[in-house]
Amino acid sequence: MRLGTVAVTGAAGNIGSVVRKALRGEATRVILLDRVPLRPEAGNEDVHTIDLRDADAVESALAGADQVVHLGGVPDEAPLTDLLDANVLGTHHVLEAARRLGTERVVLASSNRVTGFYPVGHLTRSQEPARPDGLYGVSKAAIEVLGQLYADKFDLSVISLRIGSFESVPTEPRHLATWLSPRDAVGYIRAALTAPTSTRFATVYAVSANTRRFWEIPDPAVLDYTPVDNAELYAVDIAGADLPTDPAAPQAGSYALPEFTLPHLRS
Repeated sequence: MRLGTVAVTGAAGNIGSVVRKALRGEATRVILLDRVPLRPEAGNEDVHTIDLRDADAVESALAGADQVVHLGGVPDEAPLTDLLDANVLGTHHVLEAARRLGTERVVLASSNRVTGFYPVGHLTRSQEPARPDGLYGVSKAAIEVLGQLYADKFDLSVISLRIGSFESVPTEPRHLATWLSPRDAVGYIRAALTAPTSTRFATVYAVSANTRRFWEIPDPAVLDYTPVDNAELYAVDIAGADLPTDPAAPQAGSYALPEFTLPHLRS
């Protein structure tokens, strides 16, 4: 299925760079947004250097986009004011621009960290209540709720992907459950872009087909993508992969420790 005009925020980031390369061969036009200056690498690419906190600039850059893949924002733990500013307000500007411009769909990059305090022994489903493992997880829970609001109130089609551990290959024991390969990341995003327009809102985990995963793979009726990669193939090269895992331990691993968030709180 040939895509129309797709905009990608955070196009200079790790995931954005991979998605950019994939989409320029599938979309009629690709609009790339980032704070980092980019140069067009194909004839169907348009680039915009903008800050997502600038609502007018966001709306101007997204003009003409049929769909938006929103990957931009602060990607890890930070002071809450920074996360609210870049992640929540930035997402609001993207959703509001999409509403005003009549965009068909927005794909939001949420995070597995929205539910990091569920135990390893629990298969977590996207419909379960949020249990964020830190301030970053709180900001991603907020953007999911914003997406739900715009779907319910303004009939904007929004699909929220809870991104796993995006790495070229898994490198630590937790990745054996949480890894999201570049190939599967593109597969999930492509499926989200091409899902029926009747899908008004959905939240799903974007994770590879890992033997040890503790998140539910999407129901094909909600998002029709079956992941193909499995972190278990790399287990032999990962130190500690053969050690037993406490089923009561939080899925977030070290992200759930107080020490991970304390540096970002007032002393």
